[in-house]
Amino acid sequence: MNRCLSLFHPIRTVGAVFIGLMVCGANLPADELPSTISTQQPKIVGSSVRTDGRANDIAAAADRDLFYVREGFLVELLYTVPQETQGSWVSLTFDHRGRLLASDELDKGMYRIVPPQIGSAQETRVEKLSTKTTSAQGLLYAFDSLYVSVNASKKSGLYRLRDTNGDDVFDEETLLKQFSDGGEHGPHAVRLSPDGKSLYVVGGNHTELPASFFHSRVPSNWGEDLLLPRQWDAGGHARGRLAPGGWVCRTDPDGIRWEVISSGYRNVYDMDFNADGELFVYDADMEWDMGSPWYRPTRVNHATSGSEFGWRSGTGKWPAYYVDSLPQVVDIGPGSPVGITFGYGAKFPAKYQRALFMLDWTFGTIYAVHLTPHGASYVGEKEEFLARTALPLTDAAVGPDGALYFTVGGRGTQSALYRVTYFGDEPVTPVGLRDDTMADYRQLRRLLEAYHQPVEQAVTAVEFIWNQLGHADRNIRYAARTALEHQPVELWADRALQEPDPQSRITALVALARQGDVSLLPRVLDALEQLEFATLSETKQIEALRVYALAFIRMGMPDRQRAQHVASLLDPFYPATSDPMNTELSRLLVYLNSPTVIDKTLALLQKTSEASHNGSQQSDSHFLARNENFGPTIAEMNANQPPKQAIHYAFVLRNLRYGWTLEQRQQYFKWLDEVQSKSGGASYRGFIENIRKEALDNVSEDERQLLEGKIADAPPINQEDLPKPNGPGSEWTVDRIVQVTAEGLSGRDFELGRRAYAAAKCVACHRFAGQGGNTGPDLTNVAGRFSYHDLADALVHPSRVVSDQYRAMVIHTESGKTIQGRIVNEDGEQLTVATDAYNGGKIEVIAKTDVEELLPAKVSLMPDGLLNTLNEQEVLDLVSFLMSRGDADDPMFARRAASLTE
Repeated sequence: MNRCLSLFHPIRTVGAVFIGLMVCGANLPADELPSTISTQQPKIVGSSVRTDGRANDIAAAADRDLFYVREGFLVELLYTVPQETQGSWVSLTFDHRGRLLASDELDKGMYRIVPPQIGSAQETRVEKLSTKTTSAQGLLYAFDSLYVSVNASKKSGLYRLRDTNGDDVFDEETLLKQFSDGGEHGPHAVRLSPDGKSLYVVGGNHTELPASFFHSRVPSNWGEDLLLPRQWDAGGHARGRLAPGGWVCRTDPDGIRWEVISSGYRNVYDMDFNADGELFVYDADMEWDMGSPWYRPTRVNHATSGSEFGWRSGTGKWPAYYVDSLPQVVDIGPGSPVGITFGYGAKFPAKYQRALFMLDWTFGTIYAVHLTPHGASYVGEKEEFLARTALPLTDAAVGPDGALYFTVGGRGTQSALYRVTYFGDEPVTPVGLRDDTMADYRQLRRLLEAYHQPVEQAVTAVEFIWNQLGHADRNIRYAARTALEHQPVELWADRALQEPDPQSRITALVALARQGDVSLLPRVLDALEQLEFATLSETKQIEALRVYALAFIRMGMPDRQRAQHVASLLDPFYPATSDPMNTELSRLLVYLNSPTVIDKTLALLQKTSEASHNGSQQSDSHFLARNENFGPTIAEMNANQPPKQAIHYAFVLRNLRYGWTLEQRQQYFKWLDEVQSKSGGASYRGFIENIRKEALDNVSEDERQLLEGKIADAPPINQEDLPKPNGPGSEWTVDRIVQVTAEGLSGRDFELGRRAYAAAKCVACHRFAGQGGNTGPDLTNVAGRFSYHDLADALVHPSRVVSDQYRAMVIHTESGKTIQGRIVNEDGEQLTVATDAYNGGKIEVIAKTDVEELLPAKVSLMPDGLLNTLNEQEVLDLVSFLMSRGDADDPMFARRAASLTE
């Protein structure tokens, strides 16, 4: 019986027109089929454009069966997989005879599929293979064998299946390499190398590297390389998973010798080579991180030799600009990456023959990414090629008939096989696939990659490598630096420290920080200081900041004096004008315990929060942007978007114990309370709560009680209870204080400093590290605002500069009274005045109608001559105490530190 399959409703073509289509063919009678073979009639599927704005539930439900597809393309459903008997298909490949092979994700076996000829009414034939091997998440037919990457707990590994007697049955199944783990982040795809001589295999971040890999092109002393403490995911995901994370390895056809090619991924599922022999992978995001500064979207990476892409668990993901990693080719957005394939061999228009097709399981979208050579790498532009609201894509492959085949399924969902063909007006003549644009850059990079291993002629190799350390192209510099790390450090360490070219020096110092002996830290810091930071471009400044961080991470914390010196060099550049600069400066200055970092970072936190509230940030979700009918609008999303950059500032500030004023603490925790209500991923609120908990761990008990409202404020100080100065006193001048502090601020005693602070009655009016009065300003962070000269001047001449917030006022009343004090509250009818500098609770209330004149006092509430009762040692202890920001381990207190070690 002849059948005619017609389609006359509109096909949804992205940005396209109404198309009518008639496909006719003969339904051929089926032969007697073995029980292992099943057949189905294919059918054409399409979709219509929805133009009615926000659809109702019925219309939205109807749309779930319709495809969005580019103009001129046709989608056919070839086979609906019987779930009970054949499972859910997640991996595809073509064999040597042009037949499709597919695997169930669990234990329902593998299948051989013969699709019908394009344009015919033949049925799709599916045969179950008699193999024990199943649960494949990677399939490849090569070397007269079927290679199977099995992801199944204790059975995970790379297997080889062979037909040894030519009867078209796989009768030999061999485990070539056992893998450590299974699950969604286990081993995945397997691909043939461009030269046809070896295999490439990928593993997710829960898969340990093969136990006996013989070499790693990524320098194998990998580490987390995080300057400040990381938080693990608030929901517990990937807790304890460390570098190198997800990986790409190369092995021989027998699976004996394994070499690490690339690392630093979260969960790469698939990869493919372009016609120029370059490898591209599609890495997953961590959707629970959405709303945080460490969220990074699904993305395409160019997996060059020795490449590192900086996945680290929890908050530890590296920014793309880190000099010791490589950036993405293109960000895709939230989703779940699965199969990818280049369109090579497809009978499609030219741009799609060259495109990289990428499948997203979550949002049911096939992207076409169009790559353009850029230096020694590429940049990409994504395009939505095909989509449907419910389309759990799994894998894709281009067939010998020029069609694109893809499967849906996974996680037990209904599985099916589809085919995409082109019937439009554009030519589908095969085009040249290689792109020689900037080929000389790629060639130079590959020459450097030849040294991503130790070589016999290391001296010659270092000379060649050195000439490229300062190259203008980032990928070439990266390849050169990686090559340098593979050569003996003693051949190039001194040269790195003395290199005159700033870019070459920075690149070489990255290598030295990672590979050099810890004893080289002072020399590395000297070499960085000689770069003259102010003269560098912003890109070089960001790279130099990363070198500082790597030196501290890999070589250790410098002594406190050197740390303070480095902080003083970097302080003038913070804040900067860009987020990356501020991100790295804040990170380093917190690590170095800069006295200015709290004030500056809180100001940036407030500024970036306001910018986010004003709508400068974009939503993480391209899907919601495209499908407004199925969720909030972009305006609604943006209205509650977390301020990501501000969260970074809160995250780094949580590490600081000393130098906070109570007002700063209050501002910080109030902000955390407010931002916790923003919308983010599943771990967002947990991360904010953990930041809050860790910050509270660095709060003194007195500050904690004030912050939690357990006490209203510090009680007034009874001056009779204060210690008396040892004396004998003398008249202290600014010059004299500067002179003695220049020579005497070492070997001080923290507790004696605390005593001098009380004996000089500072504690009665000022709060320090959460203790003391509140008549005057909080002195906890005077080290961040004052030089020794400025502090001496404020102590000797308290009335020279007085903040409006703490200025005393002289009030003359109609009733003839004169009252002097600080106005602590004012409303429409009265003034509340604190009249005793030593007792903030002693107040007087004055009706505004009784005020005749209100004048600023000419002198500070702080009396002159408070230091004149102290001797020289007491003044030195007081100054060191104030400049310590409450840190008893400051280097000024060497005598205390020594006593702790006795």
